[in-house]
Amino acid sequence: MNPQEEHQYTDVMRPLRYSINVTLDGCCDHRAIVPDEDLHRHAVENLQRADALLFGRVIYEMMEAAWRPPARTGPRPDWMEPFARTIDAAKKYVVSSTLDRVDWNAQLVRGDLCKSVQQLKQESGKGLLVGGVKLPQALTELGLIDEYEFVVQPRLAGHGPTLFAGLSKRVDLKLVSRLEFGSGAVALRYEPRR
Repeated sequence: MNPQEEHQYTDVMRPLRYSINVTLDGCCDHRAIVPDEDLHRHAVENLQRADALLFGRVIYEMMEAAWRPPARTGPRPDWMEPFARTIDAAKKYVVSSTLDRVDWNAQLVRGDLCKSVQQLKQESGKGLLVGGVKLPQALTELGLIDEYEFVVQPRLAGHGPTLFAGLSKRVDLKLVSRLEFGSGAVALRYEPRR
């Protein structure tokens, strides 16, 4: 999508974009992915295309543990710092029926998922970015995701979890962009065929 088309799109409604790393055999376990500088730079670019992040409880707690200062699980390379700063500063919405409260620039989303997300999309801005597995599947079932990005890693993991297991209906997508990384990973962006 060129910047002019994107601007026209956001005048109507803030798009909801989904991005996830996945191996060639469909594994979306973050531990099966080897992080590198290019992937982190790309993730920062995705974060910068959004006004806010939309997380389920699991991904929120995982990201908070890994990236909220001073949360360091050991030394990390300097090239991870832009991602750490960007995700730390980002506004976050957390869909959860089990959490009583959230912080880290976050707000709980409760009640009817479809209605709540539609309200977030109707706010002005660049967009919303969602990650994870369960919440994006629920949002797909509701027809709320406007763009899917699969960053396909050149690896066979031999295990799961996999994406969209049990999806109730087929979703046809059209390829809108492709970006290759030096590692051999490929970011494929799709929009739903409507």
